[in-house]
Amino acid sequence: VQLVESGGGSVQAGGSLRLSCSASGFTSDDHILGWFRQAPGKEREGVSCISSVDSSTYYKGSEKGRFTISSGTAKNTVYLQMDALKPEDTAVYYCAAYLGRVGLIQRCPIAMDYWGKGTLVTVSS
Repeated sequence: VQLVESGGGSVQAGGSLRLSCSASGFTSDDHILGWFRQAPGKEREGVSCISSVDSSTYYKGSEKGRFTISSGTAKNTVYLQMDALKPEDTAVYYCAAYLGRVGLIQRCPIAMDYWGKGTLVTVSS
C-alpha cells in the first residue's frame, strides 16, 4: 500500500488549504483513511478519519466545523478541506490507512497500518 499526500503549503491565518491523499495497493475495499498531524515538539494526533464502509467520519474536537474530510468516488482518495486556518494548525500532515471493515467510527484507529510521508502546512499570523 502506498499513500501519497499533496496540497500542503503556506497560508495566512484565516485562509484555506485542501490536502489530497491518493492510496494504491489496497486488496480490499474496506478501510479507514485519515489525516494525522505532528507539530514541532508535540505528539502526533488524529485530525480526521473516514470509513469506506459507511462514510462515517470523525473529527478532532477543535477542528470540527473548520475541517471537512471527504473521499473520492473510488474511495481510495481522501481529501481534507481546511478552512479558517490558525497558526496552531501548523504541522506536518500525514495521510494514513487502516485496513478493516469498520463503520460508525467514533475516532481514528489507534494503530494505523500504513502512512504517507507527510506534507507541511504552515499558517502564519
